[in-house]
Amino acid sequence: PSLPLPLQVCFIGRSNVGKSSLIRALFSLSPEVEVRVSKTPGHTKKMNFFKVGKYFTLVDMPGYGYRAPQDFVEMVEAYLQERRNLKRTFLLVDGVVGLQKADHTAVEMLEEFGIPYVMVLTKIDRASRGLLLKNVLGIQEFIKENTQGCFPQLFLVSSVEFSGVHLLRCFVAHVTGNLPAVETS
Repeated sequence: PSLPLPLQVCFIGRSNVGKSSLIRALFSLSPEVEVRVSKTPGHTKKMNFFKVGKYFTLVDMPGYGYRAPQDFVEMVEAYLQERRNLKRTFLLVDGVVGLQKADHTAVEMLEEFGIPYVMVLTKIDRASRGLLLKNVLGIQEFIKENTQGCFPQLFLVSSVEFSGVHLLRCFVAHVTGNLPAVETS
């Protein structure tokens, strides 16, 4: 019998959304996961695969939008269409600027392929409370009106202050089946 494929979770987002920084923050407790973060946004030109222990693989997609590599769409679509072991996709949105046109395109692609995904609002330390609230409410409204496959709960994170990182880490563990079962009394 063939071994089951290791589960994968995939991170996608616009070029300078802070994807590598978030991945690094998420796995700061797993020294075996080495994430190189470049100073130039849009530096991930190909898909990067990080094995997390023997449990699952994290797939870091190239950023889309302004600095996206030419073959971004073909590469990502090919991956998403063949994904048999992809458990969840995390769509990162900049908390300061909110949903952009490129994000809408990514949402359309995920919806079209029927892929379950989660929206993660990054850089929340850089947005004023009022702006953050406006973006959160706008995105939640958007999710409710325009999506089928999106998890209703938004995750808000800051890789700088680590806020929200622990919760997101728990969620990743949960969707990959790595959270020990919690006894409910």
